[in-house]
Amino acid sequence: MEAQATATVKEALAALYHHPDDSIRTAADRWLQEFQHTLDAWQVADSLLHDESSNLEILIFCSQTLRSKVQRDFEELPSGAFRSLQDSLYVLLKKFNKGPPKVRTQICIAIAALAVHVPVEDWGAGGIVNWLSDEMKAHPEFITGFLELLIVLPQETSSYKIAARPERRRQFESDLSASANVAISLLTACMGIDQLKEQVLEGFSSWLRFCHGISASELASHSLVHMALSSLNSDQFLEAAVNVTSELIHVTVSHGSGTTAEQMPLIQILVSHIMGLKEQLKDPSKDEEDVKAIARLYADMGESYVDLIAKGSDDSIQIVNALLEVTSHLEFDIYSMTFNFWHRLKRNLIRRESYVSYGSEAAIEAERNRRLQIFRPKFETLVSLVSSRVEYPEDYHTFSEEDRRDFRHVRYAVSDVLLDATDVLGGDLTLTVLSTKLAQAYGSCNNEQNPKWQPVEAALFCIQAIAKSVSIEEREILPQVMALLPCLPHHEQLLQTVCSTIGSFSKWIDAAPAELSILPPLVDVLNKGMSTSEDTAAAASMAFKYICEDCRRKFSGSLDGLFQIYHIAISGVGGYKVSSEDSLHLVEALSVVITTLPPESARTALELICQPVINPLQELIQQGDQVLQQVPARQLTVHIDRLSSIFSNVKHPEVVAEAVYRYWPTLKSIFDHRAWDTRTMESVCRSCKFAVRTCGRAMAMTIGAMLEEIQTLYQQHKQSCFLYLSSEVIKIFGSDPSCAEYLTSLIQILFSHTVQLLRTIQDFTARPDIADDCYLLASRCIRYCPNLFVPTEMFQRLIDCAMAGITIQHREACKSILSFLSDVFDLPNSSDGGNYREFINTIVLQRGATLTRIMIAALTGALPSGRLEEVSYVLLSLSRAFGENMLNWARESINLIPPQALTDAERLRFLNIISDAASGSSLHTVTDRFGEISDVCRRNKTVQDLVQSALRPHDLTFTVVPQQLS
Repeated sequence: MEAQATATVKEALAALYHHPDDSIRTAADRWLQEFQHTLDAWQVADSLLHDESSNLEILIFCSQTLRSKVQRDFEELPSGAFRSLQDSLYVLLKKFNKGPPKVRTQICIAIAALAVHVPVEDWGAGGIVNWLSDEMKAHPEFITGFLELLIVLPQETSSYKIAARPERRRQFESDLSASANVAISLLTACMGIDQLKEQVLEGFSSWLRFCHGISASELASHSLVHMALSSLNSDQFLEAAVNVTSELIHVTVSHGSGTTAEQMPLIQILVSHIMGLKEQLKDPSKDEEDVKAIARLYADMGESYVDLIAKGSDDSIQIVNALLEVTSHLEFDIYSMTFNFWHRLKRNLIRRESYVSYGSEAAIEAERNRRLQIFRPKFETLVSLVSSRVEYPEDYHTFSEEDRRDFRHVRYAVSDVLLDATDVLGGDLTLTVLSTKLAQAYGSCNNEQNPKWQPVEAALFCIQAIAKSVSIEEREILPQVMALLPCLPHHEQLLQTVCSTIGSFSKWIDAAPAELSILPPLVDVLNKGMSTSEDTAAAASMAFKYICEDCRRKFSGSLDGLFQIYHIAISGVGGYKVSSEDSLHLVEALSVVITTLPPESARTALELICQPVINPLQELIQQGDQVLQQVPARQLTVHIDRLSSIFSNVKHPEVVAEAVYRYWPTLKSIFDHRAWDTRTMESVCRSCKFAVRTCGRAMAMTIGAMLEEIQTLYQQHKQSCFLYLSSEVIKIFGSDPSCAEYLTSLIQILFSHTVQLLRTIQDFTARPDIADDCYLLASRCIRYCPNLFVPTEMFQRLIDCAMAGITIQHREACKSILSFLSDVFDLPNSSDGGNYREFINTIVLQRGATLTRIMIAALTGALPSGRLEEVSYVLLSLSRAFGENMLNWARESINLIPPQALTDAERLRFLNIISDAASGSSLHTVTDRFGEISDVCRRNKTVQDLVQSALRPHDLTFTVVPQQLS
């Protein structure tokens, strides 16, 4: 059998690497991946690695296979197999001591994974590090392989590819900490071998986080530290030396490392050597990767010692100046490394917690002002440096989409830095710095020989980025900026930023003195933006929305002009290049202005804004049923979405309610003839949802007809948006006694047809939107009209239905189901929920054992680990509501899990978590503790499958299996 499998592996690898047919290569790859999960893979991989005739392709595949088997599937081996596996891996490590390096690395990782799995005593006295020390001394000819294993050991402690239990992983970390001095001694002994210097540095970097027992003063004088720091000036070893130095920095600030004073001997020597690299940052002959490494070191130093730097000593300012040097570099990958430092420094300077040790409020304020005064010039320099990094390149028009995305990323990053600077400088002072840039740029823009728009655009981009930080009382610079905007050339990118700038300062424009007459020329600029290109139109439309939101009262006397802009944009004629998506900004803009009008004026204005939207829909309806059914959804939704925006933003409930009543026949025609069309139904339901949300109970004259329509159409077409619209109706009208009859009928019909669709997990998976919106609606019913819902048979059926669908993989649907269940369990303890306690108890007690089993299955692998908090909350709610019963149900379920997956101690721990949840543990605590059990049950695919096979989450007719059969 083994010989046949070995031959097949060789054939599959040959096909994978050399067969000309893609389908054959794909099939070979699939077979090899499946083979790696088999028991045969252990013996075949081991055998081929020992086989002298194996080529490199075979060796690489088999070393990766053996490594992954040790990491993931170690528990497949018999209990006594450790020693033979250890011996085999040791032979292989010596065999591949001189290469190939890829194979040797995989063998080292496999040995490290083996060490994580097994107790320290299995390696002999002192564990794997002492074993390795003995081997290195006894067989120095294999030093290369042994040293790589020494490097890999600490790295693998954080590898979650290794399917070890959490307590075993913690014990391994503890074992390594206890062996750190031995490891450091081994590395020190290898220092003198030149060809091993890089590996020694790499090993020292790996082990530093386990060196808890070595004091800062010891490290400061340690030969390995001096070797690393001296290697910072070596091109050959720079990268490795930077890694060590960076780890040393982290050691000095890590939790439990002691006070700053205790760490100061090491901090001083580190800072001194790092500051000595400053000239290399400017050396044009230096390789860019080396410059990046040095920049990373400066960034690490700045971020780690920011609390010391923020005190503002002369030495601190030297560090800040060095970081400004890094920020002045032209490459984004280099200068952006400092951005997190500036953010942390800003936080330290402005937050009160940084000054609590100064005692009184007066002393705190005095110290805060002293530090801000010291650092403001540095942040002014920072603003000046980064503001020039956002200029459009001359060849931007040739950029690929990926390059353009990268450029936008640079701009976003610079915007964040500018906002950090405004927190230190204040928005007005930052604006002053940027206005100087704008003035210089405007001069170059008017240069007749070589006019350049890019510097002006860059300065404006930075100014609009800090708009929210500039006070609305600012009167020196912004009036000049706003007066300048209409005078700038209408280059596309520049005009786009001009429009965005106008929108960003909408609140300032509203507060500006009337005598400045700022608004009319700016509206003209926005008009120009809407007719230049789609990109400028998008920026202009958004700016128009902001202007109308914040300056709405200034527009109330000039509605004619606004309506003209609106009608041109909506109609698509007149030269505007506003897309249908961006036109929604204009709809919203006019809607918020209408909100400022008195009701009578608002009625007239609302009619005017709705007509260009309603008329095209009515024209389509008038062409007959056949046309309405065949027209593309887009021709309907473009208008309906505008109606949604109107209903959402005109805050006149009675006026909007009248409009809804008036336009209901149009909406009903669309409902009736397009109910099969998901896209149109989602659009029209969204429009109705916003109408209900805005109008509230003022919409009573239409709500009955709307509910009747929903009920009828849902029975025929099962569109999930009908459920979502119903959720909004329940929220608004659920507690209205006059609507009880309507709502009872709605609940009964919608849920009765939904539960027929969702009988099995396969049904849920096929209809996740229905499941999501159904349980959102059910939760709304519990919160807003439990009296119409909870005492009904439909409530019980929905709980049964939820149990079938708990393990749906669709994230939103799953969350809605889990939220519904926790709402059910929490209801009896709510202020008005006591009336339902007996009813809910009866339902849950009948289903508790099965429900608990499914929830434990969800926790242990049936649902993704990202759903852990939601699952934990359901278990917490169930525990609090059903105490001892829940503990019994949990015990039954947990006892079904085979001992290969959970030990007796782990079962007991699992039950204790549930017991503690019932007695008042917080969600955070319960989630963390459940997380460990979840990791144990998911530690590899074999264990996870074993657990799920025992719990059978989809088997709702499950009966408890006797303990001896599990």
